Amino acid sequence: MKKSILLILSIFITTFIFAENPFKGTNAIVTFEYIYQQQDVSFPSCHASTITETKDGLISSWFGGTEERNPDVCIYVASKVKGSWSKPILVADGVQEEKRFPCWNPVLFTRADGDIVLYYKVGPNPRTWWGFYKISKDNGKTWTSATKIPDNLLGPIKNKPVALTNGKILYPTSFETAEKWNIYLETSDQNLGNWQKIAIDNNNLNSIQPTVLFYKDGTLQLLCRSRNKNINESWSKDNGLTWSPLIPTQLPNNNSGIDAATLSDGKQILVFNPIIKGRNKLALAISENGINWNAAVLLENDQNTDSEFSYPAVIQTNDGLIHVTYTWNRKLIKHVVINPSLLKTKPITNGIWPEE
Repeated sequence: MKKSILLILSIFITTFIFAENPFKGTNAIVTFEYIYQQQDVSFPSCHASTITETKDGLISSWFGGTEERNPDVCIYVASKVKGSWSKPILVADGVQEEKRFPCWNPVLFTRADGDIVLYYKVGPNPRTWWGFYKISKDNGKTWTSATKIPDNLLGPIKNKPVALTNGKILYPTSFETAEKWNIYLETSDQNLGNWQKIAIDNNNLNSIQPTVLFYKDGTLQLLCRSRNKNINESWSKDNGLTWSPLIPTQLPNNNSGIDAATLSDGKQILVFNPIIKGRNKLALAISENGINWNAAVLLENDQNTDSEFSYPAVIQTNDGLIHVTYTWNRKLIKHVVINPSLLKTKPITNGIWPEE
C-alpha cells in the first residue's frame, strides 16, 4: 500500500514538474516564479517589467491596470528580501492637473550612492508621453514625489540606464512618430542634472528601445527593437560620445522589446523573442563579442501563437546570478534566476534558434 502511494505521488510530482517547467534540457535554472498571484492584486493586466539589485535584495516594477493605454494604468513595485516577494504596491499614477493619463514603461536604476531611481512615462500614447522619476533612499520602501524630466527629454524609454566610466548616467532612449521610429541617447550626472542628448544615425531602420553593452577595450554596443525583422545595432569607440550608423544584425526581431547585459566576466547576454512573428517564444542568448551569438536558454516556447512572453529585463547581481523578468500573458510578471556557469550553448546560425 505504501509503495503504491509513493508511486502515485512520484508520477504526480513528475507530471507537475514537466507540465509547469518550460526549461527542459538545462540545469542552469536556479528558480522560476511569479512575482505575485493574480488574486492578490487589483489590476487584471500588466506589462513592461524592470528589475534592479538593492542593498537588501531585489526590486521589480511594471505597469498595471485594466489594459495598456487605459487611464487607470499605474506603476507598481515589489521587493524581494530574504527569499520572498512583497505584495505589490502602487507608487505612481498618471494624474496631471486634475486629468488622468496612463503610465508606461517603468525603469529601475541603482545609483552609485545606492539610491534607487524609478523612471517612468505618463501620457495618452508613446508619441506624446512625458518622462518622470522618483527616488527611494530605503530600498523601495518609500519614494519621493514625482519629478518631471526636462522638456524634450524622456529618460530611459524601456531598458535600464548604465553608468559610464566618467560618472555620467547613459540613458538608452527613443521616440516615435507616425512616420518613423528613432533611437538616441541621453546623459545626466548622478544627481540627475546636466541632461544632454546624443544623436545616432538611424539609417532609416525604424528602431526603438535600445539596450547597452560594454566591452573590455572600452567599446560600447547598442542593440534595439525594430520594424525590419532584425535586431539592429550601433557601436561607440569613445565612451558613448559618437556612434556608428545603425545596421541590422542576424538576430530576428518580432517588433517587440529586448534587453541585454554585460556579465562580470565580459560575456554578453541578450533576452529576446527569437522569432519574427508573435510573442510566444522567449530566449536567452550569450556572446563573447556581440556579433556571434549562442543559444543558451529557451525561457518560453508555447505552440499557441496567441500566448505572450515579452518585454524582458535582465541584470546580473553581485552573487553572479542572472535575473530575468518578463510579461507572462499580460497577466503576471515572471522572474527567472539563471546560473551562467552552468549554461550549455549552441550556435545561432543565420538567426535561427537551434532545435533542442
